[in-house]
Amino acid sequence: MKRRTFFKSTLAAAAVASLPRTRPLSALYRPVPQDPPDLDAVTGDGASVTIRGADVAELAAKMRGRVLLPDDEGYDQARRILNASFDKYPALVVQPTGTADVRTAVEFAGAFGLLTAVKCGGHSLSGKSTCDRGLQIDLSAHRDVRIDPAARRAWVTGGSLLGALDHESMSHGLVTTMGTVSHTGVGGLVTGGGFGRVGRRFGLAIDNLRSVDVVTADGQVVHASADENEELFWGVRGGSGNFGIVTSFEFELHPMQREVVAGTVVYPVERARDVLTVFAEYSLEAPDELDSGFFVGYPPGDESPACGFYVCWSGPADRAEAVLAPYRSLGTPLADQIQPMDYVAVQKSGDIDDPRARAAYVKSGFIPAMPGGLIDAILAGLDGDPRRSTGVFYQQSGGAISRVPNDATAFAFRDAIGNLLCSVDWATGDDPTDHVAWIKEYWTAIEPYLLGFYVNDLELETTAADVNANYRGNYERLVRIKDRYDPENLFRLNANIHPSA
Repeated sequence: MKRRTFFKSTLAAAAVASLPRTRPLSALYRPVPQDPPDLDAVTGDGASVTIRGADVAELAAKMRGRVLLPDDEGYDQARRILNASFDKYPALVVQPTGTADVRTAVEFAGAFGLLTAVKCGGHSLSGKSTCDRGLQIDLSAHRDVRIDPAARRAWVTGGSLLGALDHESMSHGLVTTMGTVSHTGVGGLVTGGGFGRVGRRFGLAIDNLRSVDVVTADGQVVHASADENEELFWGVRGGSGNFGIVTSFEFELHPMQREVVAGTVVYPVERARDVLTVFAEYSLEAPDELDSGFFVGYPPGDESPACGFYVCWSGPADRAEAVLAPYRSLGTPLADQIQPMDYVAVQKSGDIDDPRARAAYVKSGFIPAMPGGLIDAILAGLDGDPRRSTGVFYQQSGGAISRVPNDATAFAFRDAIGNLLCSVDWATGDDPTDHVAWIKEYWTAIEPYLLGFYVNDLELETTAADVNANYRGNYERLVRIKDRYDPENLFRLNANIHPSA
């Protein structure tokens, strides 16, 4: 019945499909193959399904954006994500240019029950934004940011990258919390919660979200806010991509000076215990305008390991020296790169170093406190290997983030003081077995100190029971929302909430 509904063509679609094949189609933004092959695909529950070539042509005729098959130019680039550990081949890729195309793609996926991946920035650590033999909805052609400086509002389309929002909003002296790597997709970041360098001051990205438009599993567009479809709005704010594809976000913006004081202060790795101890003692007392973290890193090859702090102070410039003094108190550093910087430049500063841009494996978890035992566990087994890069990092919470109740949004870790991450990455093409085994063993000493995990750092091995427990007291409410908007679990490649059916 679903297929019959989807392929009941309109006259307009039929007219496009019947155009002479010699006519250039670039102006229509869709390559309609002359004789599309039948496709061997897979459903969400793993069953094989054949998509007829005529059905592919019909899909292309309905869309303004592109439909890419494995032999098409652009397919290989579209299917890839940042983490090169995942090399998957969707049966087809669609690249919507707007909400209408997203609806068409979702209806097509539902008609066949296809395994469906949604890609925005491609940052999924566990490879959820691509798939083998399914449908990948690549939102890279659906990007736009509009700012209303008088209303202090930003409207962002579903495929946009956070760097575009930072660029546009700061041109008006306005900002909202939006991640730490500029090529991150807004959609994936925000639906998981959305940490950022001004989060302690202005809250998570979801705390600044005022409304969304969501294409749900039945192809409908639902507007949700605090006053309309409130349950969906609650669920989108931390419930990952479980309920549909967000095609439009409305954010509140805040006045902020463009120049901040940011950068790193680096010490020899032998000072790592001192670095972690100073951070544990000072970070919780620091003003909300200070975002800070620590790192301990072992580069590959013969490079020297190091440790230190990274900071972003968005408060008054004349207070920066006093506020940052504790992080400069450990004697002469190897380097002190903390300086006045353009905020938009700071937001781009981690783009190249992001471990997801290489073959990588990451473990992470929220922590409720940072006792001496946790510091011991972090340092005890941490060492280097010339074949890989190893690092431990800390993403700070607290401040405005912690002043929101755990049940006010689907994001359930307001009581955590931060997010601890350990990454290991290696040269693309190398056997990852030893590297992954090392980090898993290392992490066993740290896990007892953890309080769940950030859904945007979802690991490949995470089970349904792990995900359910991670939503804590919000889980049952999320299941009810899933039952209403995606009862057949079309949107399952995420921190998946299984519908009760």
